Formats: sequence, structure tokens, C-alpha cells
Amino acid sequence: MRNDADSMKADYEARRYYRNKGVFVWIDRLGVDHRAMQLLEQLKTVSSMGFSEKKFCVKQIEDDLARVRELEFDSDENQINQVFGRLEYRLTKAYFRFAVGQRFGYVNPRRLLNALDVRDSDSIHVSYRQLFDVRQDEVDKSFYRLALRKVHQDSVAIFLNEITPSSALYTLYLKQLNDAHNRFERAKILCNLERARWRTHDNPSMHQKYVMVNIPAFRLMGVDGKDTITMRVGCGSLETKTPLLSSQMERMDVNPRWVLPASIIKKSVAHHAGDSAYFARKRFSVIDRHTRKKVSVHHVTADMLTSGSFYVVQTGGVGNSLGRIIFRFKNNFAVYLHDTSQRDFFNLHDRGVSHGCVRVEKPFDLAVFLLGDKDEKVIDKIKYSMLAPIGVESEKTDDEDAEEPKKKEIDKRMLIHSVSVNPKVPLFITYYTLYPGRWGVLAEYPDVYGYDRVIYGMLKNYGVQ
Repeated sequence: MRNDADSMKADYEARRYYRNKGVFVWIDRLGVDHRAMQLLEQLKTVSSMGFSEKKFCVKQIEDDLARVRELEFDSDENQINQVFGRLEYRLTKAYFRFAVGQRFGYVNPRRLLNALDVRDSDSIHVSYRQLFDVRQDEVDKSFYRLALRKVHQDSVAIFLNEITPSSALYTLYLKQLNDAHNRFERAKILCNLERARWRTHDNPSMHQKYVMVNIPAFRLMGVDGKDTITMRVGCGSLETKTPLLSSQMERMDVNPRWVLPASIIKKSVAHHAGDSAYFARKRFSVIDRHTRKKVSVHHVTADMLTSGSFYVVQTGGVGNSLGRIIFRFKNNFAVYLHDTSQRDFFNLHDRGVSHGCVRVEKPFDLAVFLLGDKDEKVIDKIKYSMLAPIGVESEKTDDEDAEEPKKKEIDKRMLIHSVSVNPKVPLFITYYTLYPGRWGVLAEYPDVYGYDRVIYGMLKNYGVQ
């Protein structure tokens, strides 16, 4: 135990157990029984999952079990106390490694991804941008106590079978792994196989109707039983990644105002302070946070805009950066799905273009999909409101001799500002670089944020092959 340099959490827990004088788990006065063999049989499956048997002490455990069975304690390195001592420790260490990995995953995405992008730092403190906010089961000390209790209750095989992932996605990846042709293909499968081990509290398989955004694919898929819609999306850039999360679509706002984030004000707006033509062209207003009143753009300075005491708001309608409709859901990042006034990027292969929000290619189709009862009057109002020339000051008529351009009249009775999504529709913003399409065929996508690389780096602790 003192010579063991492995540093995964399961390894620390095994050492802590024996340092605290925990009772023997696998050995009693009669020696070692069938429970150790049951564990060994499970450990031999790690090679089919792409891991090295060496990292789970398979050969060492197998050799020492043979010595115990044959009573071969005939050398200085294989005295009876040495054999039983190392066998006890290695069985527990391998058991913890295997059980934790199969039940919770061999990589903790919350710890890994949320310490990936530095948000701010000084000589003492470092803060990181949160990139993963999906509720999932995580290992704690009670699980290790449960695992030990299962050994004493002679239910090792049952316990390990119960905690083995059983989702269709996991089974599909596992089969694909055994058919892989090269190490690059294996690496991609291993990373997605690991994602399938994470026990999230909510996932698409639990619902008949849901919306899923897969960032590496830059695509959105809406599923309602056998009906499916798909569309291209734009996601956060490499510097401003879209966070991974699960939530519920609650509301659609048509012709929304856009309250600019502080980061965009600092980067793109502040240096235009005092340029009233710029603010008029962008239809930006400056609002005092405390009084909630408009401030004349003539009196606004760059320092005022970056002080945090003022909002910059873009009027809703034509040309608004959020487009004509926004899809809202609760989250900790102030991100949302929305239309966009800039649509050329949908023709690009790499659509990492936003500050974190998801821009959708077919917003009207998504709005209709989200509606529960498909009320034709509501659908007509959404369509009319998304096409009405709101935000356009005037529009010239066909009469070239007209001295004054006439405003195009808008039927205010047809305008709709907000529509509730009832019932709420589950939303999953995910990251799979290998995922089955409509017909179950696995499609491959680029690792646009580099998450596969860091996950694979952690899996190397288990000797990925």
C-alpha cells in the first residue's frame, strides 16, 4: 500500500480504508473464497472496454489466487503473509476502481471541464468559466461503504451487474469499440463511451418529446415520438463556449429586446461612446440601472458604459441581434436559443460564432414544434409577428413621386409578444463527437472544444489501448 503511487480517488479511498484499520474484506480464517473469483471475472472485462488489465491488477490478483489455491508460499517474495496482504489490498483497490467507474464514470466531467477555461486570475487566485452544469450522480463515501457491505453480504457479482451501464447508447458504443480499426477511431469511441457512463438525472431517453443540441454537430434535433425536426445551429466560439446543461423550454418571446452582456459592451460598444449615429443605427438605448430611465447617448462616456451602472438595450424587431424570436429556459449562464439577423454563417462548416447562446436556423419551425396544442391562431400570430416590419421607421411605396414615404401599417391585433410552452419541453445541450442519427447510424463530428482530448487524457490513468 505504501508503495502504491496511483492517485485516482478510488485509490485514495482504498488506502484510507486500511490506514484506518478497516477489517479484512476478502480474507478470513478460511482464506479467500469465491467472492474474489467473482470480482476477478468482472475485472477481466476491462479489456473489452478499452482499458488495460494491468491498471486493475488482473494478472497480479490471478497469480496470487493461484498461489493461495496451490499453497505455493515458498520464496522470500511469496511468503504467506505477503501474498495474503497484497492480495487483500489489490482486490479492494481494483474493486473500488471498477465499481466507481462503472457506476459513475471513470472521469468526473464537472471537475474536469469546470477547471478548463481560465476566466480571471491574479498572482494568488484563479477562477474558471463554468462549462458543465448537468445534474448527475457523483460518488461519495457512502458508495464505498455500500460496496464493502456488498462483499460481506456475498453479493459481489449481483452488485457489479446492477451498476453496469445498460443504456442503448452505451451498448452501441461498446460494440463499435470492438469493431474499431485504428487508435484514432478507438480514442473517439472511448470518449463517447465514457460520456454514456455518466448517470445524468435527466436525459433524452426519459422523454417522448424533447429538444437536443449537439455542439460538435452544430445541429439541433427536436423529437416528438416518431416525428423529428432537425436544423443547423450556431454555438459559442472556442473562447466563449456554449455550456453543457439540461433544462426545460418554458417560453418564446417574439421581437425581444436585447440587453447586451457586459463583455460585449466592453469589447464592441464602449469605444463608440458619444457617437449618436452609431447608437441610432444599431437602435441601442442606454438605461440607468438604478432609475430605469433612458440616458441621452450624447452624454454617455466609455467609462460610464463599462462601469456596470448602465444597461445597453437594443430595440426588438428587424435587425435585432436576437432575431425575431427567442426561446427561454432556466439556466445559470443567461444563455438561450434564438433567431439571428445574421444568417450567412449557417453555410459554414464550423459554426462556433456566438458568445455562448445557440442561434437556430429555422426558428419558426422550432416554435411550432414546441407548441403543445398546435393552435392555428397562435401559429398565425407568431408567423405574422416574426415578419411584421417592427423596428423599421418607414418603408417606401411603389409611387416614386411620393414626397413622404408611408409607414407600412401593422395589424396590432395580430401581434403576439410571448407564448408559454405548455407543457414544458426538455432541452439538452450536449457534446457528443459520435452520435446515432435518425436511422441509428453513428455519425462522427470534430472535437470543436477539445473535450475529447482532455477526457482521453484522464482515461490514460486506466491504460486506454
